[in-house]
Amino acid sequence: MTDAADGPGGAAPDAAPEVPVALRRAVDRWLRHVEVERGLSRNTIQAYRRDLARYAAHLAAEGVVDPAGATPAHVAGFAQRVRDPDGGGLTASSLARMLSSVRSFHRFLLEEGVVAVDVSADAKPPKLPSRLPKAVSIETMGRILEATDGDEPLRVRDKALLELLYATGARVSEITALTVDDVLGPDGAADELVRVLGKGGKQRIVPVGSFARRAVDAYLVRVRPVLAARGTATPALFLGLRGHALSRQNAWLVIKAAAERAGVTEEISPHTFRHSFATHLIAGGADVRVVQELLGHSSVATTQIYTRVTVDTLRDVYTTAHPRARRA
Repeated sequence: MTDAADGPGGAAPDAAPEVPVALRRAVDRWLRHVEVERGLSRNTIQAYRRDLARYAAHLAAEGVVDPAGATPAHVAGFAQRVRDPDGGGLTASSLARMLSSVRSFHRFLLEEGVVAVDVSADAKPPKLPSRLPKAVSIETMGRILEATDGDEPLRVRDKALLELLYATGARVSEITALTVDDVLGPDGAADELVRVLGKGGKQRIVPVGSFARRAVDAYLVRVRPVLAARGTATPALFLGLRGHALSRQNAWLVIKAAAERAGVTEEISPHTFRHSFATHLIAGGADVRVVQELLGHSSVATTQIYTRVTVDTLRDVYTTAHPRARRA
């Protein structure tokens, strides 16, 4: 995963040093995480891979052999290097993406317990116009959820999975980490409240509507016992065919298959459910601070982006529908 180019005659006297195995593995682990969590396109993942290859080569050149050896000075040095006009001539958007990739990489390492501190916290990428999160309409979400209807065991499981994703706005990693006890009430049926373990080990309580509760109950009664009998005992709520906890990758495949059956041409990822959850709540009149708590955001500023989505939608509808809003 070096970033070297051959010199004249095929020689590479200034080739970057080989990236240590520990750094390569950490980068690969982060790439798998963002691919599943965000449902990004192959081109975007490849761009991230190039970004982190360049960063890992920089760390290797500085003598860093594993992620724990990186320091704020290493991150700052890399940021200065890629900002230098002689260092590659990056566009502003490419520069912002590259530095954001580095920050996301280090935040992930901290959240996963690989490192004890985020050494990239002070690295500030150039500000660009913010892109609004992609949400689908209520009608489109309904079509995706209806695409999991059916009595087949896996359809019953998939129905519960997707209904719970949309009902809670949880990250796919949080949903696949749920245990049976997290969703059961005192009566042994699906509770109106679900305990979600979020980033940094913070637990939050999220209400669950009747559609999701019915779907989870059907799965717990009719399907999970059958799947559980195929594997070793596990408290995980959602199980795969072999009785093991459902992986994030398999959850992503469930979402993709449901969207295809529903005839949805938009790009749908696990985070689409989270974005749609927040957008639909705010459009329905929910207070942004309540949505912040439901999503598990540490700052309300992160949640306020969804208010922009609904305001933009209102503006578009007004411009289209009001007789005196149209431009001459």
